[in-house]
Amino acid sequence: MGQDGTPVASGGQGAAAIGVTTEVDAASLARFDAIIDVRSPGEFAEDHVPGAINLPVLTDAERAEVGTIYVQQSRFLARRIGAAYVARNIARHLETALADRTGAFAPLVYCWRGGQRSTAMATILSQVGWRTTLLSGGYRTYRRSVQARLYEAEAPLKLVLLDGHTGSGKTEMLGMLAARGLQVLDLEGLAGHRGSLFGAIAGRPQPSQKMFESRLLAALDKLDPTRPIVAEAESSKIGDRMTPPMLWKAMAGAPRIEIAAPVAERARYTLSAYGDITRDRARLEDALTRLPAHPSAKRLAGWRGMIEAGAFADLAQALIELHYDPAYERSARKDTRPRLALIELDTLEPTTLSAAADRVAALVETDRTT
Repeated sequence: MGQDGTPVASGGQGAAAIGVTTEVDAASLARFDAIIDVRSPGEFAEDHVPGAINLPVLTDAERAEVGTIYVQQSRFLARRIGAAYVARNIARHLETALADRTGAFAPLVYCWRGGQRSTAMATILSQVGWRTTLLSGGYRTYRRSVQARLYEAEAPLKLVLLDGHTGSGKTEMLGMLAARGLQVLDLEGLAGHRGSLFGAIAGRPQPSQKMFESRLLAALDKLDPTRPIVAEAESSKIGDRMTPPMLWKAMAGAPRIEIAAPVAERARYTLSAYGDITRDRARLEDALTRLPAHPSAKRLAGWRGMIEAGAFADLAQALIELHYDPAYERSARKDTRPRLALIELDTLEPTTLSAAADRVAALVETDRTT
């Protein structure tokens, strides 16, 4: 019998039976010694089950070649060539990635839809004697579970939001709160973006929407939903990634703690946090042209002059005063979420932020008990 009660056939002499499961919750997945994704590297890069390792039975190029032969020439020829690739690739994995596994090894194997690729790998692993389980329906089973949880269900999350103008140190404060033992949800970290027009991180493209959602669920599954979870008061999109409905609905009703600091101090802090973009002037100028409220030609020329002169502190303050703060104020006027406190800071030096983190931690714990 499989782990979820599905009957399965036994292997030959010395082989272990292949189990079958449809369970993809964190507790069920944690029972396996490894989760093996046998899809191609490109499929794996777009999204995968959290914690999975990629041991492809077909590379991207091999998969494309076999698919082309299947459509344009012969199904039989495609299967024969594909089988040869699969056999060689599985042999390589046995000699490398799986070479140190003991006889007690118990992996979960999946492909796109639980078909030939995962069956081939599971069959050979079971013949070795390992207690191998197949994920019925493959990655699609996992993805349906993600969609159900993030798009169809509701979660009783006890969120507390860190709010405030751009450059007020909220992301750094999240890390300080985590160090103090509070539960935090770093949405910008999960989305690979700092949450503003200039927030893309050089050399680090954002994950796909599917991968962002997988990361989000994996992070939530590690948290205790009965305790407060602190997150930044993000918009419905973080860069190009959409906040899924389940979380967005929880954020829409969550209380917030607002952090305030002087404009000049926020400009200095922003310049430090966004140092990577100031080193790429072409990227910086391109971002200026994509401002939602397009600046006048005179203002844009002035900002470009600041870039040419290397006056990035002046540019940061101008953008905060003329773009970010007005946008924040427009949004704040419509914000009906309760405000637990306003914490006003004179500076954004580490010692000041640390003291503010202490105050936030106390507020969160007080709100938890009331």
